Amino acid sequence: MKIINKKILAKNQTTKIVQFKVGSEAIAKKAKAGQFVVVMATEKSERIPLTLVDNNPQEGTITLIVQEAGFSTKQLATLKEGDSLYSVTGPLGHPTEIKNYGKIILVGGGVGIAEIYPVAKTLKKVGNDITTIIGAKTKDLLILEPELKQISNLFYISTDDGTAGKKGFVTDLLEEVISENSYDLVYTVGPLLMMREVAKKTKEKKVKTLVSLAVLMVDATGMCGCCRVSVGSETKFACVDGPEFDAHSIDWKEVLRRNSMYTKKEKHICRLSNHEK
Repeated sequence: MKIINKKILAKNQTTKIVQFKVGSEAIAKKAKAGQFVVVMATEKSERIPLTLVDNNPQEGTITLIVQEAGFSTKQLATLKEGDSLYSVTGPLGHPTEIKNYGKIILVGGGVGIAEIYPVAKTLKKVGNDITTIIGAKTKDLLILEPELKQISNLFYISTDDGTAGKKGFVTDLLEEVISENSYDLVYTVGPLLMMREVAKKTKEKKVKTLVSLAVLMVDATGMCGCCRVSVGSETKFACVDGPEFDAHSIDWKEVLRRNSMYTKKEKHICRLSNHEK
């Protein structure tokens, strides 16, 4: 599947966030907010789950956003316009339940900002009042700010270093916002630790909260069981039962433990790759 357009959305000295527009008529026709695809850069590459940020059925294109993190995402980010991805599988996962909830807060951290965008846009279309909170380590890594600001009734930014918006974390802003007004739903995507803290804040206020879990996946069809997550008394698979779950029912300790299983190996592969260069 050919890369029609490539754009660097954000970068600093250690990472960059890249947007790809990819030709895929079949996926573009069926994709819905909240779903994802699994991408392979080459025949021997790792399978990477990426949120469907946008789709254009008329053009036959889908939009994906990836942040350089480990070996595979860095490999993907090196591809150029005109290059072809080895495979793109999807749309996968359950789409977001779109209805008029009332007042909604969407919280996006890091590249999770890209994942709340299609949900926010679709929820706005059916009449919801949208409050958006986005955050990143620094101003240089904020993405989709104009797009989200345009569809939000209220819009807030936080950065760890204070270079944009309020200095601190998105959870600090969330705590302020839900203390001042009542909300019907909180929807959040970002680093696992961030989502866990969002769940803690909203549980105290008894606000229904959904998270989209970006956990380890291999085949993303329910075959491998790599993305198992305990939700209440049940074992779910993020790829086929999710990716969205009730944030207050997730066993966050288990999720964090499972997601760190290959951290050391990933760092070792990155070191070898850099050495070869």
